[in-house]
Amino acid sequence: MTTAARTAPASAGPIILFDAECVLCSANARFVLERDRTPRFRLAAMQSAIGQSLCRRHGMDPEDPASLLVVDSDRMRRDSDAVLAIAEGLGFPWNLARVFRIVPAGLRDPVYRLVARNRYRLFGRRDTCWVAPERYRDRIL
Repeated sequence: MTTAARTAPASAGPIILFDAECVLCSANARFVLERDRTPRFRLAAMQSAIGQSLCRRHGMDPEDPASLLVVDSDRMRRDSDAVLAIAEGLGFPWNLARVFRIVPAGLRDPVYRLVARNRYRLFGRRDTCWVAPERYRDRIL
């Protein structure tokens, strides 16, 4: 990966911060990479130096990630809003998930947090961080 790719400005596209040790989170990262036809999203593991820095900047402890984050310039989304922002950014048919915005975040987020708190127990935890396939490496920070 080039230095430019590692230090690309946030305006180059939204950055998804994910827990690369979580099996569910890693599967979601791969899902996004495979369906992001534009390609719009970049990804950063919360365990990476860039991921740790972005987590801290947005008030999350990278050692105990409680949510998925989507950082787009100076705007940050977390919990169910992050999931919906990703689905909306993937285009049709995934953007149909925006219908869930009619459900208030106060109802969506507790469900998200329940899964997030139990993700290792429910889906497993990797011994090492997930590494994206070579063809997607230019989108990983």
